[in-house]
Amino acid sequence: MKLFYGEIAHQQVIINDDEQQHMVKVLRMKDGEEIHVTDGKGKLASGKLIIEGKKASIEVAEIKEDLPDFNPRLHIAIAPTKNIDRIEFFVEKAVEMGISEISIIVTEKTERKNINIDKIRKQAIAASKQSLRFHFPVINDAIKLPDFLKNIDPENTFVAHCHENLERIDLKNIPSLEQVTFLIGPEGDFSEKEISFLAENKIKAVSLGNQRLRTETAGVFVAAWNYYNMI
Repeated sequence: MKLFYGEIAHQQVIINDDEQQHMVKVLRMKDGEEIHVTDGKGKLASGKLIIEGKKASIEVAEIKEDLPDFNPRLHIAIAPTKNIDRIEFFVEKAVEMGISEISIIVTEKTERKNINIDKIRKQAIAASKQSLRFHFPVINDAIKLPDFLKNIDPENTFVAHCHENLERIDLKNIPSLEQVTFLIGPEGDFSEKEISFLAENKIKAVSLGNQRLRTETAGVFVAAWNYYNMI
């Protein structure tokens, strides 16, 4: 399946401008090729490609709506790493494994303050197309940890940290939930003050095993755990 991104409304399909350029200039696709276009919100249009100069459109044969989304839904709130390539790696792999939402959280030990969220959103779209997703994940703007906690449900929210002297439950003991949120800290982990603050907000702490994992590895690990629960 050749999957592309665009807008789908009232039987009209408009292929994204960047996608059109990619089709014409990079892929050098031909008039009449079969293509599929998703809006990333559960709709999928199928039809034949129409090339007119530098523009590309689709002759629609079929539109499917309300395609099923992933269940359970996973939201990971993760602190950006100093090397942004590591977070970009996490985003790519987590999207391929069906993550529903990603938030970039700013913590006490966060070293990187400037994050190009638009670039991360584009990477999420690319990974969604690569893995044939018809529901694209939400990529939220960067937010400070205390502000993030104002909008979550503590009943289905967990924090993964490395403080072995503090109580943590095993990942395998988390009950089955339709939606789950995980917080993952920066290099150097959450501070003890932050962990106490999370506990005060009734956020349960989780152990991801005996090994100390890098920030992006912990994120991929949680995404893989959730993906396994989908199967």
